[in-house]
Amino acid sequence: MLHSFQRLTLCSLIALGFLFASCSSSSTLQHPTTSATLWAQNAAEYKALTTSVYNTALSNLGMAIEDSYWTAYPNQEDQKIHNLPPAIILDVDETVLDNSPFQARMIKQNSSFNPQKWNDWVMEAKANPVPGAVKFTQRAANQGVAVYYLTNREAKVEEGTRQNLKDLEFPLAENEDRILSNNERENWTSNKTERRAYVAKNHRVIMIFGDDLNDFVQAKDISQIERAKLVESNRDKWGKFWYVLPNPVYGSWENALYNFDDSLSPAQIDSAKKAGLNTKKQ
Repeated sequence: MLHSFQRLTLCSLIALGFLFASCSSSSTLQHPTTSATLWAQNAAEYKALTTSVYNTALSNLGMAIEDSYWTAYPNQEDQKIHNLPPAIILDVDETVLDNSPFQARMIKQNSSFNPQKWNDWVMEAKANPVPGAVKFTQRAANQGVAVYYLTNREAKVEEGTRQNLKDLEFPLAENEDRILSNNERENWTSNKTERRAYVAKNHRVIMIFGDDLNDFVQAKDISQIERAKLVESNRDKWGKFWYVLPNPVYGSWENALYNFDDSLSPAQIDSAKKAGLNTKKQ
């Protein structure tokens, strides 16, 4: 009987082990960013898309430098800018640095975003380059274009960002800090308007790159309809002055689905997301 009981107990433990393993695997696959993260890390189409964006910018670079009235910054259009040196502005995360390994960690741990863990990741300086970004920025810098990185990473982890960019051979100025981080100065908030203005004060901004609408214009806390109108009203800038990189994992597009209302419960957010699915049926 004892041996039978031991065999039964062993079998039960094995069964429980399989059950827990199955639950763990299932919860991983049910994480809301699993498919998007897998796409960013594994899809050949992702590399094709980002490379296409930077190749398009590269084909326009010579003309943008040569035309002294070419500007990607709206408030410069009526100013005397022809004597200003050219510059490009790039967001960092998912624009020049690929943070999908950090996202993969959250998926495998079945966790959500944690600011401290994010800062730890930044200081590891292990993000890969977004395909096409290094070649483009190096070519721009070699032609005398100032390369500025506007990031909503906190200023306190800027050295991690700098090290990561340096290790990947992104161009960095020796005599000027061109990594403009969140809260680095008093008025440099997550809204990048002031930092874009800072660059535009002494440079002719010829191109802007980002993965979020807020990398180009102020688009936080506005409705999806208003966001769509912003895209339409700036239609002549896309692919010439402004360049968008794909990011299906996170961004203000997702917050706009529930009107940036952080007070909503997870169930209410899920309901808002379901409401955003268009099935073309009544």
